[in-house]
Amino acid sequence: MNHTTGAVLAYVLAPHQDQALVKLVDLLKPFGIKRFFTDAWGAYERILDPSTYLIGKKNTQKIERKHLTLRTRIKRLATKTICFSKSIVMHDIVIGLFINKYEFCIQSHHSFQQM
Repeated sequence: MNHTTGAVLAYVLAPHQDQALVKLVDLLKPFGIKRFFTDAWGAYERILDPSTYLIGKKNTQKIERKHLTLRTRIKRLATKTICFSKSIVMHDIVIGLFINKYEFCIQSHHSFQQM
């Protein structure tokens, strides 16, 4: 997420492991990001150059707010609802559609039946 504008730049749907951060950093390379604001997850220390990231709750509040909105609006991500899906593919599709619609105001021309 762009810290100044709040725009979503990229996302990776993967287990909370170092490889997920590697994928995310690769997706963010074209943006020329020079500073990362992070929580204290150990992968940041293992993968990022120490001079490129800053740990702190103050700087991660915006992204945590976006995560809460995502979990609230997409019932399929809430495990205690009948809408919950265990399909990683479906999670990825739904999250991508959500980001396109709510972040970029892009409507999908595909229906789920075509996928």
